[in-house]
Amino acid sequence: MNALPNSRSNAALRAEPPMDEPLLRVAGLGKHYGDRIGCADVTFDLWPGEVVCVVGESGSGKSTLLNALALRHDIDAGTLHYRGTDGTLHNLSTLDEAHKRRLLRTEWGFVEQNPRDGLRMNVSAGGNIGDRLMAVGARHFGDIRSKARHWMAQVELDPARVDEMPGAFSGGMQQRLQIARNLVTEPRLVFMDEPTAGLDVSVQARLLDLLRSLVERLHLAAIIVTHDIGVARLIAHRLIVMQAGRVVEAGLTDQVLDDPQHPYTQLLVSSVLPV
Repeated sequence: MNALPNSRSNAALRAEPPMDEPLLRVAGLGKHYGDRIGCADVTFDLWPGEVVCVVGESGSGKSTLLNALALRHDIDAGTLHYRGTDGTLHNLSTLDEAHKRRLLRTEWGFVEQNPRDGLRMNVSAGGNIGDRLMAVGARHFGDIRSKARHWMAQVELDPARVDEMPGAFSGGMQQRLQIARNLVTEPRLVFMDEPTAGLDVSVQARLLDLLRSLVERLHLAAIIVTHDIGVARLIAHRLIVMQAGRVVEAGLTDQVLDDPQHPYTQLLVSSVLPV
């Protein structure tokens, strides 16, 4: 079972995704490393304003899938289409490197598991946010600084710390700064690799509250990789469960977690399987 249903979740804690037309269409996607399967035959649609979580143990293929979707890895099989702002579905495998980079700087974002990998640690907090603005053509220093301060406030960071280096912030604050850096250009789609990993429970809760709010307010679509079923339950409209590079179960979050059908999913939900 590797095609996700296109109906909506009714979970009270999650924003209901509007059902216009798919933003991303994935069909039979595969990535191999020699004889080893990274991911294989993955098929689903992602809708505007929707959050899909990819869950599974380490080595299940979820990070490979995320990087393939974000154009960080070339795919070996299948197709990947993205609906542009003009409403046209574009075959992403035909994009040249310049267009891929522009897409990742403007309409897409990527939040790394370790915020130090997604931030320039030798540049101020404001400079990290402004860096992405400059990549899309912003040049007025005052406007860039003002927008950086605004986005620090949006992710609950003190705007007065705009000139401080990221190393002066805690891990949770660095993650929020990385999120601000990605969202300052108001992307339509964000990829997130274990965004709450390594954070204590209270910091995780605040970050998830923030993400839920931003998804709803910005009409943001997101694909999130996580090994944490609790995180997935709180934020995802739908789940993709992966094992050994393949999708073994997929569907609405509450349906999958409350009534898992595949033995692997049952183990994940019961926490018998180590992740």
